[in-house]
Amino acid sequence: MTKIIFFYKINYSILVLIALLTGFNAYSQVLPGVYTDTIEENGTRSIHQIKLNNDYFIYNEYENNPAKFTKTMGGFTQIESTATGNLLVVLLEFNSDYPKDSIRQLSIPIKMVGENLHLNWFQELMLKPVKIETQDLDGEWLFATRGPDTGQERRGEESTRKTLKFLKDGTFQWIAYDTDSFRFSGTGGGSYTAKDGVYTEKIEFFSKDDTRVGAQLKFNYELQGNDWHHTGNNSKGEPMYEIWSKRQETKE
Repeated sequence: MTKIIFFYKINYSILVLIALLTGFNAYSQVLPGVYTDTIEENGTRSIHQIKLNNDYFIYNEYENNPAKFTKTMGGFTQIESTATGNLLVVLLEFNSDYPKDSIRQLSIPIKMVGENLHLNWFQELMLKPVKIETQDLDGEWLFATRGPDTGQERRGEESTRKTLKFLKDGTFQWIAYDTDSFRFSGTGGGSYTAKDGVYTEKIEFFSKDDTRVGAQLKFNYELQGNDWHHTGNNSKGEPMYEIWSKRQETKE
């Protein structure tokens, strides 16, 4: 009888441990990264992309054949635990569909399933992570000023008018917006490389002009402290010199 009780206790402990580990895998901390899911419906392939840093979230939806931009939204995040799981709460800084939906905050049921990101949102998404890739320019950057730097006034965090660049895991995106009026001015994104002072973008979506998708742009870059000096020719072939400042991870 003693042996049976002992055996039962051991096996019960193992079952509890398995349950805890299974729950941890499904509901553990959401991992920063870039995640994508492609959904085909009525012959149309829509790409859903989530970008997550420690305190920031960006969602993009677009098509690539033919190219068509659909929407983007992003802002500061926090994870809330509920009785049914984790909730990703996003205080939006921008929303390209704001004139239509007036949405400034999101609450999305979210969990990790293995290495994949599961969102039960406007539709169920199971997003796979892109390859982790660390490069010089990874991070969040705010447009500061036109170069060269001669001590001129800069546009910073205190300004409601912002242009943000978000670079992570070989992907880039810029977004121009106003946090007060919620006016969205445009966005573009895709893949990028930064090596030996040469920064190259390949456009995969562009809100202002879908025909720009597939274009590859090459620039020079130099890091000076928390500044990124971005030089070269713009898409019109005109010389440009921009200075971007590294954004600190702090909620507004």
